Amino acid sequence: MSKSDTGDPMHAFATGDVRSDDNVNDVLAHNWWLVAIRGVLGIAVGVIAFIMPAATMLALILLFAAYMLVDGVFAIVAAVRAARQRDRWGLFVLEGVADIAAGVIAVLWPGITLVAFVFLVAAWAIVSGSLALMAAFRLNIEHGRWWLVLGGAASVVYGILLIVAPLIGALVLTWWFGAYALVFGIALLVWSFRLKARQAQPPMRR
Repeated sequence: MSKSDTGDPMHAFATGDVRSDDNVNDVLAHNWWLVAIRGVLGIAVGVIAFIMPAATMLALILLFAAYMLVDGVFAIVAAVRAARQRDRWGLFVLEGVADIAAGVIAVLWPGITLVAFVFLVAAWAIVSGSLALMAAFRLNIEHGRWWLVLGGAASVVYGILLIVAPLIGALVLTWWFGAYALVFGIALLVWSFRLKARQAQPPMRR
């Protein structure tokens, strides 16, 4: 029996056997409309984020709350299962309680959750920007030191602005999310029409 009969992937790669790739392409082309729906939904979410940023913020907070609640329940279930097997379960309980508490706080006080999230992003921006500045002065000028200085300084300034004006920072973050959703949705929509055009073409003979 030859290697090609056994389905050896290395032999298929060496001989240019791309039948599996063709199958994937055919499936994508046949279901182009699913990709189009994802693209339209992405565009819709992006438009809503720009038109109604407050509603988008609230939706993101509620989504975060739902995730934390579900994750907390699963953590507690894991703790119970671990206790039954006489394994260590304390950390699972602590994680579950913390997740559920965060989810409840997000539902009851969404404004506090939003500000806390903005402060978290601000802390990340300041820390990462400071590290970039420290690394920049270890580089030679020929290696683009000042570009890294510019990026690090921009990150630090962005973090400080988020702390000074957290509500404006939350609005900017929502707009960034909207821009991402728009770009991603448009890309998927264009790709779906390319798939539709590919479906209309006759199959290539090999």
